[in-house]
Amino acid sequence: MSYLNIKLPGIDLESEEREFSIRDFQGKKIILYYYPKDILFGCSKEICNYYDNINRLTSFSTVVGVSPDNVESHKRFKETQSINFILLSDIEHKLAKELQICVDKYENDKPLIEIVRSTFVINENGNIEKEWRGVQIQGHVDEVLEYLNSCNK
Repeated sequence: MSYLNIKLPGIDLESEEREFSIRDFQGKKIILYYYPKDILFGCSKEICNYYDNINRLTSFSTVVGVSPDNVESHKRFKETQSINFILLSDIEHKLAKELQICVDKYENDKPLIEIVRSTFVINENGNIEKEWRGVQIQGHVDEVLEYLNSCNK
């Protein structure tokens, strides 16, 4: 559970820049979804799904999006997409490596790290209680909601 202590810069709900760790959210259930890049079509579509369902999601938990993009990119992304949840920047892939969602690849003989689109439900004690790896965007937020609803029956 060393992922709890990793500190990452991010943008809070009021669009203020600050540093976060998963431990900051203990006592609350969080939906941590990791996406590859700001302003890609798929990522924007995924953001819209979270945005459209934010009230339903936040009745259960706090939503936190993470990508390897820097804070400035997140600020632009948050403004253009009207994002209504926290965004974290994992430029060095610290959290992604800890969660084992990095794939080492080579492009033009240069090493690069590709992020596997993933979602984690982390409980109030900081433990991962559910995870989806290699997420398909279509219908995924519904899967998350279905899981959360089943836990609260």
